[in-house]
Amino acid sequence: MISVKSALERISNSCELLPAETISLENSLGRVLAKDALARRTHPPFPVSAMDGYALRAEDVNKVPVKIKVVGEIPAGKNFPKKINAGEAVRIFTGARVPIGANCIVIQENTSKMSSADYVTVNLTADQGDYIRPAGLDFKNGEKLLHKGDWVNPRSLGLLAAMNIPWLSVVRKPNVAILSNGNEIVLPGEQIGENQIISSNGSALAAAISNFGANSIQIGIADDDPKSIAEAIEASKGADLLITTGGASVGDHDFMKSALELAGFNFEFWKVAIRPGKPIMFGKLYDKIVIGLPGNPVSALICAQIFVLPAIKAMLGVKCHYSREFSSAHLLSPLKANDERQDYLRARLTISEGEFLKVEPFDKQDSSMISNLAQSDCLIIREPNAPSAKIGDLVKVLRLDQPLLTI
Repeated sequence: MISVKSALERISNSCELLPAETISLENSLGRVLAKDALARRTHPPFPVSAMDGYALRAEDVNKVPVKIKVVGEIPAGKNFPKKINAGEAVRIFTGARVPIGANCIVIQENTSKMSSADYVTVNLTADQGDYIRPAGLDFKNGEKLLHKGDWVNPRSLGLLAAMNIPWLSVVRKPNVAILSNGNEIVLPGEQIGENQIISSNGSALAAAISNFGANSIQIGIADDDPKSIAEAIEASKGADLLITTGGASVGDHDFMKSALELAGFNFEFWKVAIRPGKPIMFGKLYDKIVIGLPGNPVSALICAQIFVLPAIKAMLGVKCHYSREFSSAHLLSPLKANDERQDYLRARLTISEGEFLKVEPFDKQDSSMISNLAQSDCLIIREPNAPSAKIGDLVKVLRLDQPLLTI
């Protein structure tokens, strides 16, 4: 067996960055930038008012109250054609361009209307620059604001729009083929034999892969037969990554490893010191990466989070934000000492009154219990040979269910 760390290093080093493609801004949510994004416009492009009020000269309101002549009005999207002179003001609205000669905005709450619409009383002094957003306050034309490897989320998409970028160069999404294996499994809704169970791996892994930012291709279920598995492997041609589940152990009916070898699979490693999911396979089949996951649904999904996600990230060139995936939390129940395998315990996070993050592992950690995994929002990571931990101790947790497009 090799360590989780070693396995992750080999996976990341074996995955090559995929080529770029050009897409529209509207279709960019959840995609990864293939090059730096430079602003194509200064924002704001000129000084604008941050509030509704009056644009005037600060030196005209050093002593208040003072009566000021109103010489015009500027709604957003319009311009005042004249210069503001001493003793003059222009009624201005949020987002409107500040006229030449004005150096501050007096907000309307600090003024009083007069009987004549041509005048306003200013009741509070103002300083130069008050409530004026200068040109380029946010960013300037040509400024680099987003970088190669950044994920486009709703916030960065809005920024790209403000930067006047209608088309983006993004990394092509990896195509990930999913192959399940086992005589004992059938798809949801199919006729179930007396000794069969429902297969959840294909559906769950397809959802996880989509959440990771890739395209999923479900090949289906191969029987416990080398020929059936070989035909399914052939169907994965064109995929960048093949994920298999089941048949990777050492039983008499575990044929996945041997079928892959017959197809030309070049093994990098087999078996990782991890719980759940020891029988992990990794290698290359011609130009395709292959990750063999256990058939157990809990093991398959946890190992997908740990091993498949980094592979997809490497293909996309995504920058790692470990602080957003990992946290530290205080234990709500004790843990016994760990053995030589790195352990991932299903758990739930809570926030105490003092806003401290706390974590509660499920009492039962049997890898057949899908319901526990569905109720988990994190995994407690126990390093190999970690000592026992008591209530209140800090432990490392891996957060679940965080779509990449939000990080």
